[in-house]
Amino acid sequence: MERDLGIFESGHCPVSRRDFFSHVRTGVCGAALLHLLQQDLRSDDSSEVADLRPRRPPLPARAKSVIHLFMNGGPSQMDLFDPKPELDRHHGESYFDKIAGEVENVKDAGALMRSPFKFAQHGGSGMWVSDALPHIARHVDELTLVRSMYTTNITHEPALYLIQTNRMVSGYPTLGSWITYGLGSESQNLPAYVVLDDPLGLPINGTENWHSGFLPPIYQGTRFRSTGSPVLNLRPEQEEPRAVVDMQRDLLRRLDRMHLSRRPDQPKLQARISTYELAARMQLSASEALDLSAETAATQSLYGIGQPTTDSYGRRCLIARRLVERGVRFVQLFINAQIWDNHTGLATDMKAACDRTDLPIAGLLQDLKQRGLLEDTLVIWGGEFGRLPIAQLSADKDERKSGRDHNKNAGCLWMAGGGVRKGFTYGVTDELGFAAVEDRVSVPDWHATILHLLGLNHDELSVDQHGLREKLTGVLPAKVIHDLIEPHS
Repeated sequence: MERDLGIFESGHCPVSRRDFFSHVRTGVCGAALLHLLQQDLRSDDSSEVADLRPRRPPLPARAKSVIHLFMNGGPSQMDLFDPKPELDRHHGESYFDKIAGEVENVKDAGALMRSPFKFAQHGGSGMWVSDALPHIARHVDELTLVRSMYTTNITHEPALYLIQTNRMVSGYPTLGSWITYGLGSESQNLPAYVVLDDPLGLPINGTENWHSGFLPPIYQGTRFRSTGSPVLNLRPEQEEPRAVVDMQRDLLRRLDRMHLSRRPDQPKLQARISTYELAARMQLSASEALDLSAETAATQSLYGIGQPTTDSYGRRCLIARRLVERGVRFVQLFINAQIWDNHTGLATDMKAACDRTDLPIAGLLQDLKQRGLLEDTLVIWGGEFGRLPIAQLSADKDERKSGRDHNKNAGCLWMAGGGVRKGFTYGVTDELGFAAVEDRVSVPDWHATILHLLGLNHDELSVDQHGLREKLTGVLPAKVIHDLIEPHS
């Protein structure tokens, strides 16, 4: 029999020992929860967190800004940058049994498939590039090519979350958000983090590709449109004299400061005020930054503007240059849907993806270099994973329409400018291109290296979130790949 604890009696209902410990447990949990909530409120120091003023990086920085050319869908490494003669020699041979556990679409798996494209060495570096990318091939001596990337998931949604946030679920800050959180922005009239998505449609995972997660919303990517009004609802319905507008903004600013001073513990209030103030300043700056009519005909032609195939992506690449030129910290370009997700029709569909992007990207590299911007602008090209060396057959099993399935064990990306080595190839895959086998680079390693190039320490860039010290690179070991970085002269 359990003894009653008389000191806890309430009226005629004695409290048993079991009830007592149950209530104590609840009380301890409640106290802990209250403590965490108080920490969350007090730790949101608006003067420290929600601020886009430029900050000096803690480490020597090689890059000031980033242009991320995100090739969503998963470009095929053995058809673009990683030639595999063994695929030619063993074309048509069975290989499925050896990699069955790595195949997403098992019922459509075929035999080993050679590349439909021809490879050649280019530049003084002799870097291998296929004939699907003739324009980028002319700039290989500016590139660091990583052929040994790998990831941990073969499905688009979690793989995209991982490459953007180093987590396979939603709700975490993206690479661009962490960078702007750590460095702020050189421009106070434009967002620190700008997204130029495709007018034809959002990528998989939609706007979560540029979400700030648990960081204040001021570090979230801001979508700019490449045609028409750059930002919806940016202009007022009725134009008023500039003096009147200035007086209105000054009054609003003073009222906001009074409101904020009376609520010092309100989380995200400073971020919201800062966002509205930035929107007001953007009314002039955003329109000017996205006005391509100021560019010469020769410059627009360099990006493929005016040509039906390249016009859209060329406009976004040129806008990206204009934005980093004006101090924007991180610019990210997406291509609609999954044009690199070539499960079938590899020869035609991949060529179409290359035709849309190759010339504009080459123009961007040339334009940045001739303007002296490439030295401290890091340009990144890559997707969320690579492809398999075996064929994926079409529904009618016609081998001429074959493509490639997803591959998490090997992929490729390249970087240019911003302190990376020039004309350098890093990493090795096996003879068929299935898996990275030498100098393997994980997603956290890649993130750590980008942060290092910007002068940020991936172990130190963190925020306290519900009692945890959250970082972009997470809790597992991550390392900076110093071999990718140009030694100081």
